[in-house]
Amino acid sequence: MSRRDRRVPRTRSGRMPWVLVLPALAGLLFLVSPFAGLLLRAPWPTMGRRITEPEVLAALWLSLSTATVATLVSLFLGVPLAWMLARTEFPGRRLARALVTIPLVIPPVVGGVALLLVLGRNGVVGQYLHSWFAITLPFTPTAVVIAQVFVAMPFLVISVEGALRGADRRYEEAAATLGASRVTIFTRVTLPMVLPGIGAGAVLCWARALGEFGATITFAGNFPGTTQTMPLAVYVAMQRDPEAAIVLSLVLLLVCLAVLAALRERWTNP
Repeated sequence: MSRRDRRVPRTRSGRMPWVLVLPALAGLLFLVSPFAGLLLRAPWPTMGRRITEPEVLAALWLSLSTATVATLVSLFLGVPLAWMLARTEFPGRRLARALVTIPLVIPPVVGGVALLLVLGRNGVVGQYLHSWFAITLPFTPTAVVIAQVFVAMPFLVISVEGALRGADRRYEEAAATLGASRVTIFTRVTLPMVLPGIGAGAVLCWARALGEFGATITFAGNFPGTTQTMPLAVYVAMQRDPEAAIVLSLVLLLVCLAVLAALRERWTNP
């Protein structure tokens, strides 16, 4: 048998099986059609005036600022947590991983109730914060950040853990043989290798925090100018002015699309 005969025949890449085309198009249409409905029903003549209303700007600024702070907190706590789950062996690691992912599957309002029972003025921990340090967390902007971290940090942890498990550990081993300390290996070798995974996780975390509703309204309340984020403003506007709710939804949608589109090429491509 000649060398040419031993070659593996090439297969066509990028060609989708025809039996998958129709379900794929149906799924795409299902996901896109609600956003098309927003565009078709939007009150375009009054859009500019509605967007510049003080309540809208206040809710938008609160959402953007708290989502950014929540993402930074999630990075500070989530990256070490992901490293622990991916690189260390300890009793109960599987249970710890399951607990980390619980906020992904429970209704966010349940998370808000849990936060209230733990950090509320009469909560398990909150009562001591209030009596010893005069700190009250619920129904404050800090409560908004806490609720967002609770529901959004698992996205970051899962993304970073997957990146750590897929990283080539030979580089870390080589650095260790050259005398590098564990801190140096982590900061100079491991972090650069998993930086795309951290970036992708941070983007998902920020987007999830921006759209958080259930835990926020339960733990932080809905006070305009203080704890009313954009999702809460959409909920209130839908009850009294559906057109305003459409405008707020479009603003929130465009902000998310702009951030995801701007960062996708940098962080989420393999």
